Amino acid sequence: MARISKTKHRSGCPVSVSLDLLGDRWSLLLVRDMMVRGYRTFREFQRSGEGIATNILTDRLQKLEAGGIVAREAAEDGRSAHYRLTAKGIALAPVLFEILIWGAHHEETDAPCAAIAEMEGDRAEVLAETYRRWEQRDTTPLIPPFISSAKSKTNSPKGKPKP
Repeated sequence: MARISKTKHRSGCPVSVSLDLLGDRWSLLLVRDMMVRGYRTFREFQRSGEGIATNILTDRLQKLEAGGIVAREAAEDGRSAHYRLTAKGIALAPVLFEILIWGAHHEETDAPCAAIAEMEGDRAEVLAETYRRWEQRDTTPLIPPFISSAKSKTNSPKGKPKP
C-alpha cells in the first residue's frame, strides 16, 4: 500500500525514495542495532562501537521516527525514551539480512563465517526469529557484536584466513 509522503523526492523511483530515508551512513546501522542486537536506548546506540556523534544520532533517530521506521516510547522511568522498530521498520529485515550476507561475501568483515553461513543457509528461520522477537518485544541479541579485526585473524570474506 502506498503511503503519501510530505517529503520532496528527487524522483518517483522506489530506490531513490528509499534512499532518501535510509541512504545515509547511519540509518541502516541504527535499524540493525534495533533489529538484531536488541538496542533500545540512546546510550546503547552510542556505545554500539560505530562511533556516531551524539548530534548525528539524535538527527538520525528523529529522521527515522518521522519516516515511520522507528517509534519513540517513554521508558518505565518516565525520564528517558526507548526506540522500537515499527511494522514498516521490521519489514526491512529481509533487506538488511541480504546486505549483511552480501557484505560478508564481497568485502573483508569481522563477521564470523560460521554465523554468516548459518544465516545464509536458513534465511526463513532467521527472519521468522527476527519477527518473533519484534512481536514479543524480546531484546535478546540475535547476532552478537562482531569482534574487531585487530583482535581476530580468523574472519574474512568466504572464510579465508586473514594474512
